[in-house]
This record gives sequence, C-alpha cells and structure tokens, in this order.
Amino acid sequence: MNDQSDGSSSGGPSDQRREPFDLTSDADFDIEEEARRLVADLDAATGVADAIDLSAEEAVAEAVEIAQKVEAERDELRDLLQRVQADFANYKRRVDSQREEQRGAAAADLVRELLPVLDAGEAAITQGLDAVEPLHSQLLGTLEKLGLERVAQAGVVFDPSVHEAVMHDQSDQHDGEPEVAEVLRSGYLWNTRVIRPAMVRVVG
Repeated sequence: MNDQSDGSSSGGPSDQRREPFDLTSDADFDIEEEARRLVADLDAATGVADAIDLSAEEAVAEAVEIAQKVEAERDELRDLLQRVQADFANYKRRVDSQREEQRGAAAADLVRELLPVLDAGEAAITQGLDAVEPLHSQLLGTLEKLGLERVAQAGVVFDPSVHEAVMHDQSDQHDGEPEVAEVLRSGYLWNTRVIRPAMVRVVG
C-alpha cells in the first residue's frame, strides 16, 4: 500500500509544477517591442502634426504678405490712375483754352480787317449818303452780337486805355480831368479787349 500511495502521489496532477511568469520570455519581449514602436509612432505623429501646424502658420504668413503686396500695388496703381486722370484733365483744359484763344485771335484779326469798311460807312453817312446806312448798321449790328463794342462817345473822361489823343486843347473853363471833346475816328473793343483805340480830341 505504501508503494501505491507513493506512486499515486508522485504521478498525479498535484505533482506538476508551473514555472513562474518570466519577463524575459519571447512573448514579453514582443509586447515591449510593440510598446516601443507605438511610442515611436506617436512621437512621429506628433512631429508631423507640429510640422503641419508650422506649415499652416507659414502659409498664413505668406498669404498675408502677398495680400499686403497686392494691396500696396493696388494703391500705387490707383494713385497713378488719379495722376493720369488729373494730367489729362489739365491737358484738356489747356488745349481747350488754347483753342479758344486761337479762335478769339482769328476772329479779332477778321474784325480788324473789317474796320476800314466800318470807317468808310461812317464817313459816307457823315457826308449824307443815307443809302449806305442800312448796310453799315447791319454789319455793325452783326459784329456787336459777336462781341464787338464801339468806342465813339464824346463828353466822357479821357481814358488812355481806349482813347488815343491826337489833339489837345487848353481851356480855362475846364477844371479837373481831361475830357474827350470830339471823336475823330471810332475805336473798337472785341470781347472787352481793345483792338483799336478811338482817335480823339481832348480838352482840359
């Protein structure tokens, strides 16, 4: 009986011993390696995220810089356009003024050429040739509508800007400024500019 009990006790399940958990086994080593890999992947992912954030910031900064340059160029072009418009407006005004002066000068030259005709009409009327008066009046009236003004009034104060004194009489009865006593030849203004002064006799 002792042999059986010894045999049964030595060969039963209770006699099988389990080995303690070994951290250096292959299974434990794989887990540690996987953990290291995961940590490395996490670090790499974090680095990529940081790089993405940095790239995004750089992109935003570059976009802002480009926008500022575009805005500056826009302002510069706007200023240039305004200067060009102002220069063109000044040029147009200057050209229009020059054209107006040229037209006025040409008209004044034409009127000067017609003055002898007006003088001849006045002389004929003075000599009693009434048939000339309608033609003379029509010509003078047409020119007056365009800007001609006749200077032929006696009894007014002598004005050297519109009168030319060819005779000067002294008079004890006249005190004060010289006066136009007689108009010997009519003077004319064209659009307020003297094209020929009146030839007068002055007293005083």
